[in-house]
Amino acid sequence: MEKIWLEHYDPTVAAEIDPDRYTSILDIFEQSVTTYRDHTAYMNMGQSMTFAELDTLSAQFAAYLQNSGLKRGDAIALMMPNLLQFPVAMFGILRAGMTVVNVNPLYTARELKHQLCDANAQAIIIVDNFAATLEQVVADTPVKKIYRTALGDMQPAPKRWVVNFVVKKVKKLVPPFSLPQAESFMSAVKKGRTYTYERPDITSDDIAFLQYTGGTTGVSKGAMLTHRNMIANLEQVSGILEIVIEPGEDLVVTALPLYHIFALLANCLLFLKFGCPNLLITNPRDMPAFVKELSKHQFAILPGVNTLFNGLLNTPGFSELDFSHFKFGLGGGMAVQRPVAERWQEVTNTVLLEGYGLTECSPVVAVNSPTITAYKGAIGMPVPSTEIRLLDDDGNEVPHGEAGEMWVKGPQVMKGYLNRPEATDEVLVDGWLATGDIARADDDGYFYIVDRKKDMILVSGFNVFPNEIEEVAAMHDEVVEAAAIGMPHEVSGEVVKLFVVARNSDLSAETVIRHCKKYLTGYKVPKQIVFKDELPKTNVGKILRRELRD
Repeated sequence: MEKIWLEHYDPTVAAEIDPDRYTSILDIFEQSVTTYRDHTAYMNMGQSMTFAELDTLSAQFAAYLQNSGLKRGDAIALMMPNLLQFPVAMFGILRAGMTVVNVNPLYTARELKHQLCDANAQAIIIVDNFAATLEQVVADTPVKKIYRTALGDMQPAPKRWVVNFVVKKVKKLVPPFSLPQAESFMSAVKKGRTYTYERPDITSDDIAFLQYTGGTTGVSKGAMLTHRNMIANLEQVSGILEIVIEPGEDLVVTALPLYHIFALLANCLLFLKFGCPNLLITNPRDMPAFVKELSKHQFAILPGVNTLFNGLLNTPGFSELDFSHFKFGLGGGMAVQRPVAERWQEVTNTVLLEGYGLTECSPVVAVNSPTITAYKGAIGMPVPSTEIRLLDDDGNEVPHGEAGEMWVKGPQVMKGYLNRPEATDEVLVDGWLATGDIARADDDGYFYIVDRKKDMILVSGFNVFPNEIEEVAAMHDEVVEAAAIGMPHEVSGEVVKLFVVARNSDLSAETVIRHCKKYLTGYKVPKQIVFKDELPKTNVGKILRRELRD
């Protein structure tokens, strides 16, 4: 890849952005579907959709919503994996002047009920595979309208019939359900042709997304992300990555679910702005099929989480793929481990860029420049127009080089948590957001995440950060992945307990402990090793330490 731009780019000089350059996401959408009309916008299961088709179909769905009894500002839930239906539904909701409530399709009935009630969702678009969950709770929610679709509904016939038959009858992935009040999503889109779409008057302060926090600690809360929040973050990330992205050309691989804030911004919206094609992967957990799909494309960019990169590296055939057009992998959502990043660079001959963000920041706070030539363990520098400060438990800034809780200020910081003023006041103070993450900064202005405040292990008064233990364990050739938690101890308060997924059954606890002793001081060395076939994770791939503690 040509890298002349390396000589002309200084990552330490980031221009300020104008968060008011656009009034709403609709401005960016309309600009892109006009400029790149004939270019491919999305691909899934071998089927493509152009920007012109996305424009037409989303306008039809928006017109249908506007004439269905729903009103501007209503919250509409979207519960589906990565399918062509997703961008049609999402942009249709936004173009109707309504708010998108992204829902994890793997939610239990209890979790789904909580989110639909908390958001006051008036409608839901759902894939049949998860309709049985909705059936259990819909009567106890505000939902008035249900639009259902099957996995293959946007495939051409006869492929559509085959996919839906196999999913339902052969693989039996659609549990029986009864939702007689539900309408067909595809029928709603078609009926939209008979209505005239009226572009709503949207303000930058209107809520575009109600993005729920993972709920891994306490009850899940709805972060109110306005059009201005999302536009600001798009401008911030664009300003850093635009030097390497070829508008209208670069293929981005979307394996992370679009309902997650990382993929929503870094894949869906960012590459919509650049007019680039999105390759939607419906089931990235099927790694062999994922690698086979990658072999069919000249892909350029792959955002993901550490577990996804690690999984690909351990899947036969990945190292033989054509990486001649590949520019970078972008890691977020959880810490990128050095052994994974170094192996990634060996296999792909590109750097695995690490960034940092959280739902409440739309989500990106910091990212490494695409000009770096090797993984350095940093989350990068703050994106433009973003301030970061590190505070101790008393609210004082820590001395340079020391670790403290990261507080963030910028136009991408959320409006607050929906209907939770007390929870909002706990994390938002004078425009500054308390992230709950412990970080430090070096002399060059790069930030490093030390760990989550709540995951810190306290051994005899010493802070032990799980990320460090996990990274050291992952350095062993026979360790696929690991997770560290604190275990109560009558003498030291806590000791480290390590859960390990091994490459083969010959690996012993003694070997792992001996390996850790080479790289860790005594109090950090795990005192107990538990081998597991797999670690509990969120649908995005974050390891759930809470479940391991429970």
